[in-house]
Amino acid sequence: QVQLVESGGGLVQAGGSLRLSCVVSGRAFNRYSMGWFRQAPGEEREFVGAISWRGGTTYEAEPVKGRFTISRANAENTVILQMNNLRTEDTAVYHCAATLLPLLGSNYQEPSTYGLWGQGTQVTVSF
Repeated sequence: QVQLVESGGGLVQAGGSLRLSCVVSGRAFNRYSMGWFRQAPGEEREFVGAISWRGGTTYEAEPVKGRFTISRANAENTVILQMNNLRTEDTAVYHCAATLLPLLGSNYQEPSTYGLWGQGTQVTVSF
């Protein structure tokens, strides 16, 4: 059974950095394209970034472009979200997600594209 476990969240001041990790247990990690989403209280789940199964293609949401970077280490079954220059509006629970579907068109932004989800890690950015 495939499981996704996020780590690396915490409390940071605005302008600071955090590095989130998502470890995927089970086999065939390198077949999954991976995504990061976030959800603030009272808000819908929001796309943050995605990376293809080979790692050759990445996507970032407009609010995080130039600040967040997504990468993966297939040998370690891990996907990374490096977050720099954090803002208070980045405060949310961050979830990683996995899909065997190819990332086509704009489907990488849709939560329904992903069949596997982690429990999430809290990121809080203070003034």
